[in-house]
Amino acid sequence: MHMSDALVSPAVAGVAAAVSVTLLAVSARKVKNASTENLVPLMGVMGAFVFAAQMINFTIPGTGSSGHIVGGILLGALLGPWAAFLTLASVLVVQCLIFADGGLMALGCNLLNMGVCSTLIAYPLVYRPIAGDGRSTWRVMAAAIVASVTGLELGALLVTAETELSGVTALPAKEFLGLMTTIHFFIGIGEGIATAAVLYFVKTYQPSLLAGYRAETGKHAGNYKKAALVFLGIAVVLGAAFTWIASAYPDGLEWTISRITGSTDLPAMGTAIARTMASVQNSTSFLPDYESTWSGIIGCSIVVALVWVVCAMFTKKRHAA
Repeated sequence: MHMSDALVSPAVAGVAAAVSVTLLAVSARKVKNASTENLVPLMGVMGAFVFAAQMINFTIPGTGSSGHIVGGILLGALLGPWAAFLTLASVLVVQCLIFADGGLMALGCNLLNMGVCSTLIAYPLVYRPIAGDGRSTWRVMAAAIVASVTGLELGALLVTAETELSGVTALPAKEFLGLMTTIHFFIGIGEGIATAAVLYFVKTYQPSLLAGYRAETGKHAGNYKKAALVFLGIAVVLGAAFTWIASAYPDGLEWTISRITGSTDLPAMGTAIARTMASVQNSTSFLPDYESTWSGIIGCSIVVALVWVVCAMFTKKRHAA
């Protein structure tokens, strides 16, 4: 669902960026004021895990399309909504700047569509009410699936709205919306099942890692180190193996565009702002399209470092105060 710059106008991109930056600032303050020191390493590792997992596109049977998890519901369930948004935003920024995955001008849109819709909307408004305190396994599983579908459907709706409001493409709004919501419903089912499986593992072996469990019981995250090592190990395996196990089919957004236009590519905008942003992205993305077999390992490492540095800045400021 990573939008390219060809889908959005500078005005829409600017509004989305302003909203995203505001929510990031709120998230930073929430993290700064919370007792998150015990979770900082887990935030970094989970960011790496989500980055690696997003590289693994899974085929949607019978469609010729593929999808990948967004990871917002999983991050929310383990970290809480605000820390989850910061972590997922770090993943999206690294993908954009280092791997040219999603346009730089469209980064604010992608933060809204994937980050906000999942961590700040679907997680607190759908996952938490269904999952409750996290003690019931079936409720956690059901919550993961329903919230994952909800987050992706909201993201698909926003992509359509942002594209329509931008007015820079000839994509028919009704057909675009219909195809986007249909394919992302099935992608959401896939993400929901994957998220449910991970949360089942966490609930079985270390339920105190679940944010809902901690909120209801008042208990701390406990020994996160073993879980962090497990997730880091899985991230490394996924990052190293993505070129062999990822689906070759276009993702849901590309598939939708190709069904309408016959091609997954759209002409880039010719405005000065768009050209400048594209030039900046070209200068920062030294591994465009994940062209190296080491892309997964490199990306995971950068995400971990970025999350830890940002969180360290927040906690230091809080201690200094």
